[in-house]
Amino acid sequence: MDEADIAAFRSLILSRREELAREDALGRDGQSTVSLDQQAIGRLSRQDALLNQSMAKATQARRDAQRSALQAALGRIDSGLFGYCDDCGDPIARKRLQLDPTALRCISCASG
Repeated sequence: MDEADIAAFRSLILSRREELAREDALGRDGQSTVSLDQQAIGRLSRQDALLNQSMAKATQARRDAQRSALQAALGRIDSGLFGYCDDCGDPIARKRLQLDPTALRCISCASG
């Protein structure tokens, strides 16, 4: 992989991190504390609000995991290990990295 490829993948990773930050901002309202005042909302509406809050928190956890994986990919770029399989050391296919720049294994090792 040449320097232009590395720069393109770095840009892709940074772009995906920015997308996650925008999604974080949109998801903050859904994670807020649900009011338990039965005068303000009914029991079913409150249960629905609690379910929505739970789903928003799970979505945030997935974004946090993705953010960590993207940060690790940036670390691999900085250390010169990006694009190489963690198991066998062979290069990971460029198309695989374009779909998922956080991929750690080549197709052969990932499929077992």
